Amino acid sequence: MPLDPLAKRLLTMLAAAAPQARSRPSVEARRQSLAKLMQFARAEAPDVTTSDGMLTGTGGELPYRLYTPASAGELAPGFVFFHGGGLVAGSIATHDRIAAALAHATGCRLVSVDYRLAPEHKFPAAVDDAIAATEWVAREARSLGIDAERLVVGGDSAGATLAAIVCQQALQNAGLSIVAQCLICPVLDFEETSPSREAFAEGHLIDRATIEADLSDYLPDGIDTAHPRVSPLRATRLAGLPPAIIHTAEYDPMRDEGNAYARKLLTAGVAVEHVCHDGMVHNFHAMGAILPQAQLVLSQIGEQVRRAVKREESSVMPSSQ
Repeated sequence: MPLDPLAKRLLTMLAAAAPQARSRPSVEARRQSLAKLMQFARAEAPDVTTSDGMLTGTGGELPYRLYTPASAGELAPGFVFFHGGGLVAGSIATHDRIAAALAHATGCRLVSVDYRLAPEHKFPAAVDDAIAATEWVAREARSLGIDAERLVVGGDSAGATLAAIVCQQALQNAGLSIVAQCLICPVLDFEETSPSREAFAEGHLIDRATIEADLSDYLPDGIDTAHPRVSPLRATRLAGLPPAIIHTAEYDPMRDEGNAYARKLLTAGVAVEHVCHDGMVHNFHAMGAILPQAQLVLSQIGEQVRRAVKREESSVMPSSQ
């Protein structure tokens, strides 16, 4: 279908404020741009309380923010969340409203992680942090008010890259009980340029110059971009992964890789709930001040996560005698 009129208005507004000649953005410009964009986040999160802390990562302590919905009992399902930003931008602050909304919608106690960013910390720092943070949440679950047997891992954009890798690594190494993975507008393939990356390379919120700059800042020279710890779409062992909740957008450069991952998971026998949102652009879920679909998709994700958690809860309940 055509580009949504409100999404088109957003893109026109952003284009008017952008430099006429697009060139490789500096890291600082990239971070400022994302922070400004995330000011459009508007999402319902009534009665969600927060507390900040530090968790143990591979390179030292990492800040996190714990979101607790009013509906959470003494032990609630947990949601480990990784923010987007191309692995060079973003923070628990830029994604505060989105994280709170997800906690409210899902009923989970949500842990938003401030993993290390490139170029100060290149690959595999963010991946190592994401894995370590998930393992830490599982170990410390009871003190966080989280049921370690009902753990969801998710993220948006490049945060979804990390979430997918965490789930693949957990499958390899065991020890974690992840009941669902939630991937929102995921970036999953740095090896090949898909048709959607070509079709929407300019003028669709995130452009080719920004994507290429992020990749250059993130990866050291000589890294194999087809390695699953870089491009989780390229993984060959997918059977046994946690059920997946995947949301892609029709006018997103990363649309094709998210859609392809959904198909690969299904082929491998993994349960998948996948929605490609008509007329929408990358990061639309975080544009609630302009796009009504943002609140709708967050509510939909909430319902999907609640179902996944409830299925797991039912499967471990002892049968009545």
